[in-house]
Amino acid sequence: MLLSDLAKRNRSKREKRGLKKQDVANALNVSPQAVSKWERGENAPDIAVLGPLAKLLDVSVDWLLGTREEGVDVFQASVLVSSISGAYEKSLHMQARDFAIWANGLFYQLTEITLRHDGIPVKYMGDRYLAFFSGTSHPERALQTAAEGRVLIGDDLRIGLSTGEIYLGSVGHPDYARPDIMGSTVNLAFLTLDWAEKNAESGLAAPKAMVDGQTLDVDVGRRAKVNFLDIDRTVEVCELCITGSLANREK
Repeated sequence: MLLSDLAKRNRSKREKRGLKKQDVANALNVSPQAVSKWERGENAPDIAVLGPLAKLLDVSVDWLLGTREEGVDVFQASVLVSSISGAYEKSLHMQARDFAIWANGLFYQLTEITLRHDGIPVKYMGDRYLAFFSGTSHPERALQTAAEGRVLIGDDLRIGLSTGEIYLGSVGHPDYARPDIMGSTVNLAFLTLDWAEKNAESGLAAPKAMVDGQTLDVDVGRRAKVNFLDIDRTVEVCELCITGSLANREK
């Protein structure tokens, strides 16, 4: 799914229903500028807004995302998943509301960095964050997001990456379903994150196959050939070391 496709669907259905951008903004409690950006394809609605937006436009989330078209629900993408070192310990010593405020601040930053590189935020799970990148140069954009996240959020951020085929669709009871991504590529991103949490001083890791051939100036640190549970092949993973050019490269 490309942002341009999502933008066309959003705009065409809004116009067909006779709604103004301000009407959509008011109904969803977002700014008119946000709606304009969605319809220009500059970024995507937040994952929490997709359901209410689909209901407002009288379509399914699957239709809005284009996953009802043949072959569109399975495509090539890069997946990013992150965690924060020490988050569990922090939660034990904070009130639940205070921990939520802290987590929301973290997720806001990660989401903004992801959107800057045309990624799609998927969901937030405790201190974990899941997003994907598709379309042109999606591995490079995922790597760039990881590097900028590490620089802007700090040393406690841990990120695992992977690239390959993913499935995008609604998951759950029809009344509560939300878009989600699935498949071995998503599983590998989580497994790579687990490896990074234990083995990567930089906090960033990706399968070596994702890094090979990229035009970004990526320094590779520690490497390991890992036999992950439930993956019937050896995966070579590597630590990603941030360079100045990678962390500060313009889009």
